[in-house]
Order: sequence, then structure tokens, then C-alpha cells
Amino acid sequence: MRITDLKFEKIKIKLKKPFVISRGATEYCESVLVKITTDEGYYGFGEATPSRSVTGESIDSVTFVLKTFKEILIGQDPLAIERIHYILNKAIAGNTAAKAAVDIALYDIKGKVMQEPLYKLLGGFENKVQTDITIGIGAPQEMANEAKESVDKGFNILKIKTGVDLKNDIEAIRLIRNSVGDNVRLKIDANQGWNIHDTLTAIKMIENYNVEAVEQPLADWDFDGSALLRKKADMKIILDESVHNAHDAMHAMKKDSADMINIKLMKSGGLYEAEKINAIAESAGINCMVGCMVETKVALTAGASLVAAKRNITDADLDSFMYYEEFEGIKGGFEVKGDTIILLDKPGLGIEINM
Repeated sequence: MRITDLKFEKIKIKLKKPFVISRGATEYCESVLVKITTDEGYYGFGEATPSRSVTGESIDSVTFVLKTFKEILIGQDPLAIERIHYILNKAIAGNTAAKAAVDIALYDIKGKVMQEPLYKLLGGFENKVQTDITIGIGAPQEMANEAKESVDKGFNILKIKTGVDLKNDIEAIRLIRNSVGDNVRLKIDANQGWNIHDTLTAIKMIENYNVEAVEQPLADWDFDGSALLRKKADMKIILDESVHNAHDAMHAMKKDSADMINIKLMKSGGLYEAEKINAIAESAGINCMVGCMVETKVALTAGASLVAAKRNITDADLDSFMYYEEFEGIKGGFEVKGDTIILLDKPGLGIEINM
């Protein structure tokens, strides 16, 4: 079997309201959908959702790189995923969102060839995933109101964005805990917005609110600082932007910098490298979670399939489907009941797109 074509389509979906984190605001889901076809009639879908601040890519850079990838991929065996990653990495460094789109499409094809859903292809631990929901930065009372609405919809884990104004961050956490009660799990995510002093101050000030973890409080390069936080603070430290690939994961393990790693397919270049990150973390006795950018069902289904497949991936932040009205052009993938993503028992991603 050989690849005969790669085509892509840019999409832009307006969010219900701007999504604000410490590094800026997002008003649209902007992605590039990819379709790879073969000479035996199999085809697979993928998605690239770039982030200038995380992956260093834009929609325009992704489409430019995908044109190059099309020339490289024509004639390749779509099931030779390791070889294709080697070829793509040799052709261009970085550009992990563009590579993730190709990677996801290849795994979709593999699932269809083997007549197995992706979560079984990757390990098959279970077929459902409990996801948190993220509360973006805003006025503290507005954040508390949003948190209560989310809990009323069935979400039991909240991730609270912080990192712009420490005083407002603390007040928001206080109001959210008072609003949602004691049984809802809370995590915070500063997206590199704090330094060590701010983080230790925040942890001290919220110790009565039962916050279980803080994600990426420090700059992505500060592995030593994260290791110091783990020694000084009685709270889990999750690394996100610090870990893009297996080499970063190994560095984090050697430095004792993380209690958990947040894997994102757009950072890792897809499922192939994401599995390596999880394997390294698991070998060190560290659990992983899978997060997302503001993605459509294509990348979300791939991410959820990875979580469902692996026992060591215990947490998920795959909630971006909540930020916008459902995009009519994408069907299938999963169903949602409360805070639980239930993967469809269909080959590959189980997704259809008219493209």
C-alpha cells in the first residue's frame, strides 16, 4: 500500500467567548484538517492546531510545511510510521503541529486497515476518558460562576488558569472552592506566568482550598526551579510546555522536575512520540495526562484514544469541544456524557469529514 495524496483545509470556528490564559487570549479555533489517501482505498484524517507561543507555528506555516510533506509522502507506505517520522524530521526540524496532522492521519489509516478503533490499536486499556474543564482567566466572581455552571453540567475536575495577577488568582481560587464545594477536584495552571517566589506564595495562600496540583508555573526552560518547587511545596508539579518530546521527558526525570507530565499531540508531533514520552515517565514511576490546544474532534479523538489506551495516563484535559458550537463538518469520534468522553467502537478515529 502506498500514499497517493495529501490534501488539507483550513478551518476557523469562533469560540463562545474569548479563552484567556497568562500568555494571551484566543477567540477562534483555527486548525488545518488533513486527509491522506492510499492506492488501496484507505484514507485517514489528521489535524494541526498550531500555537506561536508553544510550537512556534502559525496556520500559514503549517500549510507551507504540509505542501512540502505532500511531496515527500507520495509513494510511502502509510503503515511505516517510524520511517515516515524519520523522513519528516530529516526534512525539517520542529513544526510539530504539522507533523501531528500527518501522524494522526497515519494512525487513522492503520486502525482502518486492522479494523480496530485507535484506542485498541494503542493499547486498549479502556474506551472512556474523564476530562477536566478549564476555567479561563477573568474577574474572580465570573470565574467562580463559570466553575459552578461547569459542575452543574457534570464536570468533577476543574483546571483554573492563573498567572497574570497573583491577588486575583488567589481570590478566584477561594471563590471557586466556596462555589463548587469540597468534592470537586481543583488544579491550577499558570502557563509559565509565575516565578519561584510567586509559586511558593500562591501554594501557601491556597493550602486551605484543597488544590491538588499546579501546572507549569515556571518558564519552560527552568527544570531546576521545578525540581526545587517539588522539594519545598506540598503540591504536585505538572510540566507542560517544558516537555515536547522524549528527550525533554528524560531530562525532566533526571532532574526530578515533575510529578506528572502533560502530553499534547501538537507539541510532540503526534501519537508516535507521545507514546515514547509516556513510556519514559512510566519507567520513572510518573503518571501522565493528555491535554489539548483549542482543537476539533479530530485531534481530540486522537488524544482521548491515547488516554484510554494507556493505564499510566491517568488524567485528561480534553475539553476544547466545550468552547464552541459543534462544527458540522466533522462527524463521529466520540460521545460525551457529563465529563466523560466515550470513544466510538469504529476503526481508526471513527471520524468522517467531507473533504
